[in-house]
Amino acid sequence: MSSRELILGRVRAALRDGPAPGPAPRDYRRSFPSADLDVLVDRLVDYKATVRRITEDAVAAVAAEIAGGTIVVPEGLPSDWRPSDVLVDEGDPGLAPDRIAGAAAVLTAAAVAVAETGTIVLDASPDQGRRIITLLPDVHIVVLRPGQVVASVPEAVARLDPARPLTWISGPSATSDIELNRVEGVHGPRNLHILLLES
Repeated sequence: MSSRELILGRVRAALRDGPAPGPAPRDYRRSFPSADLDVLVDRLVDYKATVRRITEDAVAAVAAEIAGGTIVVPEGLPSDWRPSDVLVDEGDPGLAPDRIAGAAAVLTAAAVAVAETGTIVLDASPDQGRRIITLLPDVHIVVLRPGQVVASVPEAVARLDPARPLTWISGPSATSDIELNRVEGVHGPRNLHILLLES
């Protein structure tokens, strides 16, 4: 008898005389408070992201100013938001990784943002593109509409399709080693810029 079989046998024996599990509750909260954009901005700034409140017609100019070079954009990004110097990623197979990594920045939309946690969620929709385009450039610029901001994580989850590939972003990429030395840019962009559109 293997150690695995021994341990599982003991667990089964311990649970044999216990009560049967009851049904899982499914009466989740269905109404949510309205999202506070100022809370979202505070959380994003706290995570070292840069937030600018702009009008929709200024997206291309502001993105070009931030990037200072070629910007990768997904094919579904609105043409009005695209600066003149862009590389359009047309999905799988799309741009080669070295071309994406060589760009100054990536510009995408978002699926939803959570004010309470300062989290931006991407779901690989056409205006957000493949996950790889948001991981390789050093700068990620996200355009966010006020209607996409929700108050809490449960509300965000209710809006998202669990079958889609989800990327949850809370600030620029960062990690800490065993000595708690913070290193940025290990698993994604070192700089996160949020362009929050005025309502």
